[in-house]
Amino acid sequence: MKIIFLGTGGGRIVTVSQERHTGGIYIKGKRRIHIDPGPGAALLLKKEGLSPMETDAILVSHCHPDHYNDAEVLMEGMYLKERKPRGALIAPRSVTEGMDNIGPAISQYHQSRVSEVITAHPGRVIPLGSLKVVPFKTYHNEPLSVGFIIRGDEGNISYISDTALHKSLLKHQNDIDLLILSVTRPLQSRIKYHLSTEDAAYLIERIRPKMAIFTHFGRKALKSIPELQAGWTYKKTRIKTVAAQDGMVLELKDGNVELLREKWTDF
Repeated sequence: MKIIFLGTGGGRIVTVSQERHTGGIYIKGKRRIHIDPGPGAALLLKKEGLSPMETDAILVSHCHPDHYNDAEVLMEGMYLKERKPRGALIAPRSVTEGMDNIGPAISQYHQSRVSEVITAHPGRVIPLGSLKVVPFKTYHNEPLSVGFIIRGDEGNISYISDTALHKSLLKHQNDIDLLILSVTRPLQSRIKYHLSTEDAAYLIERIRPKMAIFTHFGRKALKSIPELQAGWTYKKTRIKTVAAQDGMVLELKDGNVELLREKWTDF
């Protein structure tokens, strides 16, 4: 199972400036999964030699454009493989139906282009071939936002999307091999609804993954040098912690995580 970072930026300023790309995370294994395909995801798939026609599921954590923007285009690609609805969209109701003044992010037409639209209720176990996807509640300013745990034969991945620090984030986080955290803010710069470096360290110490990855950097996190933030976290937790770069590729095999490529060098 390969984990490809099609973008490591997040938040309004970085999404607009594209200082870091915002294409989300692509999992290439027995099932192909695209997590949070923000602006530029379709272009970055092409750069990586991947096609949305091969994608089996799109996972959207919440209804903000740096997490859903390219989903409709990619769902169209999923449909085109067989010229009929194929694959799944897994997302909270805010993304698929809308609530209050939020969403929907994906039209009913595009939802009809996949075989299944599955609501990401926290704690629900969603079979995806040999994989199991388990959404869990996060604490963002989008009230239905979730993260995702993906369990499979090669190992277990947890993706913690935008959230405030909360003890209930630890629920379901057992036997995690790879922990991916959206660390929008650096040390001593916490803001509402987002993780800072010290928040991430708190979670890493308790979840105890084999490797932790920082991604989804805001402007201030980038200015504070993500590699230094990851280094501080390693010293505190003694868990290998890596600041992702655009184009980074990891391999998860038999529960072990290996870095295959650090970044793109020609973009």
